[in-house]
Formats: sequence, structure tokens, C-alpha cells
Amino acid sequence: MRHSWRWDHGWLAAICLLFAGSLFAAETVRVGAAHFPPYVIKSDLNESSGLLPQLLDSLNQMQSDYHFTLMPTAIVRRFSDLQRGRIDMAIFENPEWGWQGIDVTAVDMGLEDAELFVARYEERRDQSYFEQLQGKRLALYRGYHYGFAGFNSDPEYLIRTFNANLGHSHDSNLLMVLRGRADVALVTRSNLYDFIERNREKAGELLISERADQVYRHHAMLRAGAPISPERFAELLEKLRLNGELERIFSPYRIAVMPVVADSSTATDAED
Repeated sequence: MRHSWRWDHGWLAAICLLFAGSLFAAETVRVGAAHFPPYVIKSDLNESSGLLPQLLDSLNQMQSDYHFTLMPTAIVRRFSDLQRGRIDMAIFENPEWGWQGIDVTAVDMGLEDAELFVARYEERRDQSYFEQLQGKRLALYRGYHYGFAGFNSDPEYLIRTFNANLGHSHDSNLLMVLRGRADVALVTRSNLYDFIERNREKAGELLISERADQVYRHHAMLRAGAPISPERFAELLEKLRLNGELERIFSPYRIAVMPVVADSSTATDAED
């Protein structure tokens, strides 16, 4: 009996070691989560929802080498959080949005969104209303980079040059337009149609520009020394593209799922 107990004990110990090894095999990848619907709705770890949590769930379910987890950050703080290693990756970014001079590598995610001008619909108001922004009251998202402003997100510059009101909510900016407190709001296409879906009675009250302020490809920005390489992350995204997961997650929000050019990773460390 003593010999049998020792054999059982050793067998159980081996199983425990194997089990523990499987638990700790996955590398944790911390992904910055800044409140920006519909991509992230609240950045609190216990309440976050939106497209980013869905994407990370799909990434975690398809493989066991990496565990992607949300790390709360803010639009204006995400650069410094990535630089000092508090987060490993910022997702749904564009290399033109202030990443110059920061030691990161950009991975094209093959997801395309746009920024649209929106005004209140009025009789005899048409697309020509958006041709001239000078003199109009603009409702903009604080910390966001706009093409018409040369991607300069400095609040004082936007307020001084474009008579801008800077908020922290696309919904609030759209409501300012509907209530006559602003003339034009700049809204991400995905958020605009999410707003319309949630407020269908207001759809006819909005005049939406046919031209975009910018059409952009989303990128993931990975810091140097991140637990996952840009190439490996690109491979995982490609698998989600091929199995239809990206289409399932993003197409309801009019975010286009596009083909990715091979070897689309780009180092972004030049000075401004």
C-alpha cells in the first residue's frame, strides 16, 4: 500500500505540473482600451463592451499561445502608456495620428472606417453646406485627429481656428447639431450608423455628407518588445479574416473588412 500511495502521489504531482504549465504557457498581451464607441464602450475592466472586447474574445478562443486582455487607458494617454510599457498594443489606430517619433510597429488590420460631416437637415440645405467650414460651429471629439485640420489635435488650435466645441462623446456632438447648438459634427461612420440604429426616429433629421473628412485603414500599434511580434499578430488577424469572424464583428457597423497586402507591418519611429 505504501508503494502504491507513492506512485499515485507522484502521478498526481506530474498531472498538476502539466496542468500548471498549460495555465502559464499563454503570454499576456495588454491591449489599450479607451472609451470610444462603438469600438470601446466604457473602458472599465468589469463593464467594457464594444468591438474591441469582441475581437479579443475571438483572438483568445482561436489559439492558446497568447491571452489578449483589456487595459484601461484614455485617448490622450495612450501614447505614453504604450511608450512606458503599460500597454503592449493600441488597436484601431492610424500611423498619422501622432505616432511619429514613437518606437512602434504598425500592423494593417484590413479594417476601413471613415469620418463624416453631419448637419441638421433643413429645407433647401444640401451637400454644398459642407463645402465651407469657416464660420460654422463645429462639434469635435477631444483628442481626435481630423483631416481638414491637418491631423492637428491640439485643443487650443481647434478652438481658435475652427470655433470648435470639443467633447468626449459622438452622441453628444450629434445631439448638439440636432438641437441647434452646433452647425456641423464630425462623426466616425461606424458610430454614426450605430447612433441611427439606436435612434431611428432621428434619422430623417440628419444631413450626412457624401464626402468624407478622411477614410482610414485601422492599424494595430505594437511597442518594441511586446510579447507578440507584429508578424504573429498579423497571422492571427488573417485567420479571423478567413474564417469570417472579422466580417461578423465589424460589418454591422459599416466597417469594411478589406484584403491586406502581404508584409504590411510598418515601423513608425521617424520624427515629426
